[in-house]
Amino acid sequence: MDDLNLPALCPTSAELAKAMLDDPDQPVGDLEREILESIIAGKARSGRADAYSMAHATRGERLADRVAAVGGSWGFIITFGIILFSWMIINSGAADRLGLVFDPFPFIFLNLMLSMLAAIQAPIIMMSQNRQAKKDRLAARLDFETNLRAELDIERLHYKIDAILAERIDALSDEVAGQRDDPSAG
Repeated sequence: MDDLNLPALCPTSAELAKAMLDDPDQPVGDLEREILESIIAGKARSGRADAYSMAHATRGERLADRVAAVGGSWGFIITFGIILFSWMIINSGAADRLGLVFDPFPFIFLNLMLSMLAAIQAPIIMMSQNRQAKKDRLAARLDFETNLRAELDIERLHYKIDAILAERIDALSDEVAGQRDDPSAG
């Protein structure tokens, strides 16, 4: 088994990728073709989608992420509830005697402020969601690439194991044949 030359018997990942591209029975999609071609070229392209996304985010995109993170938190909901409740108490009959009422019932100014907040906050949150969807697509692509590379590595391992088993079978066959030829050797 010492004379077994595994590198000569086992194809490389690039050779396996080329075989997948050239196989007419297994058509490959554009994404798979691009990944297989990068494997053939020896370009490693793995990484984290979060790191890539943050490195390429504009200032506006990072701001949208922060606004969405704050606007979708319990802290914001509780604080906003307290502000709304306080606004209504101040502008109800309780504060009327003190002359502090600036937006009496039916709270028209409050409605205007809430409408403006919703009009501004909704598109910002949508921008953040679109960016998150883009990040998710990138993560899925990187996962697919990792899985394809792992599939090729597993196939290489199968070739290696098959080569080792074939070599062992040949050695055992030679040993058995030698024992048949020389009955006194066993």
